[in-house]
Parts: sequence; structure tokens; C-alpha cells
Amino acid sequence: MERVHTDLDTLGTGRGAVIRYGHWGRPLLVFASEAGRAWDFENNGMIDAIADLIEGGRVKVYCVDAMDNLTWSDNSLPTEERARRHNAYESWILDTVVPRIDADSPGHAGIVAAGCSMGAYHAVNMGLKRPDVVKVAIGLSGSYDPTTWHGWGETGEATYFNNPHAYVAGMEGGHLAWVREHANILLVAGQGPFEVHPTQSLPGSQRLADLLAAKQIPHEFDLWGHDSAHDWPWWRKQLALHLPRFC
Repeated sequence: MERVHTDLDTLGTGRGAVIRYGHWGRPLLVFASEAGRAWDFENNGMIDAIADLIEGGRVKVYCVDAMDNLTWSDNSLPTEERARRHNAYESWILDTVVPRIDADSPGHAGIVAAGCSMGAYHAVNMGLKRPDVVKVAIGLSGSYDPTTWHGWGETGEATYFNNPHAYVAGMEGGHLAWVREHANILLVAGQGPFEVHPTQSLPGSQRLADLLAAKQIPHEFDLWGHDSAHDWPWWRKQLALHLPRFC
């Protein structure tokens, strides 16, 4: 399997890794779990779980570093500052990583984004804010309200526009129509260990699914059983099940 590692300049945070797997197919942009590195997806068996799609030329995977240690996971910062720093990370993805994907996979059918745990937040948040870029967003065991992540201090515009629970509830008019036309969101959560406490993945995913339904934004919510835990073995199964229909 072809594997290419590249380090790209980030916006004020040094360099971030991007690892590409595969030679052809629809681009899959993978966000690492909390504060993770681009190689975590491979090291935890996720690449092996979809190896048939990669080797068959159906999907080309681009795994990127998370920088949550500088943003959402830095509990010493007030929530609004974490959100502002997240905007810099998001700009790195949109202004540096996405153009690299477009150049490397010309004429592709649209980026699919995916992630596990906090990576799910990044994928779904981008799929809702920029559905013209991320055509499909797959969130596995995600939590989608950053104000619940040991948040403190007054919040403002930066937090609001990075909190799907808030901005989806506030969508209306032409912008809502645009999101309805372009977005495609898949939320997956289990009912097993750590999906409720402490991660809040199950209630957070259910809440977001309810908001998307109320706004008639295209989405699916796939609820797994009481044995489905907040852990890699289940995320391997979930990605292998769902990804084939998007590529």
C-alpha cells in the first residue's frame, strides 16, 4: 500500500503532519482523536480496516495531526480563546491541506471527512460549516458541544460558530437552505462503556441528530448496542461498515 508522509507549515504552530495512504479514489480526510498524530489511525488498525477500499482504488486517505493541545484541550485557556485558536487550525486545513488534496487528487468527487472521538467533532463541524468542501462527514463517537469540555469564561462569536449544538439551532433562511443542499452528516455512537460517561458521546450525538432533524439537514444517526464501546475496535467496525457506500 502506498504511504506518503508530508509535513506542512501551519499557521503559527510550526509544522503539521499529513500522511497519505493509497494511489487512487475519493479523498478521505481523517482527523486524529484528541491531541493525536496523523499516524494514530494506522497504528490503531483503522487503515487495515479499510485496506480493501484503499488497495482497490476506491479511497485515498489523508490523515492529519490534531492540534487540540493548543486549542480545545488546553484547559488553562478560557473557552473563547480556545475557539479562536481552533479557527487557526481550521484555516490550516482549508488553506493548506485541502488545496494539497485537490492537487494530489484532481477531479475528485468531493472530500469525505471522518474522525473518532474529538476527531469526530472536527469532521462534523467542518462538514456543517463548509459542506461545499467536505461533502460527507462521518463522526464516530463524537461530542459536539465545546462548552462542556471543561469550559470557563465568557464565550462569544468564536465559540458560537464552532459549537454545532448552538449554530445548528440558530440556522435559518438562505444559509440554512444552502446547508440543506450540500451537507451530508453521519453520526455513529454506541451505548457501551465510556459512550456516556465521561465522553458524553451518546447524548451529544443524539442531541445533534435531533437538531439536524429539526432543521431538515440531511443526516443519519446510527446507534449501536450496549456492547459498543468508546474504543478503536468498535470504530474499526463502524468505519468499515459505512465508508464503502461513500466511495
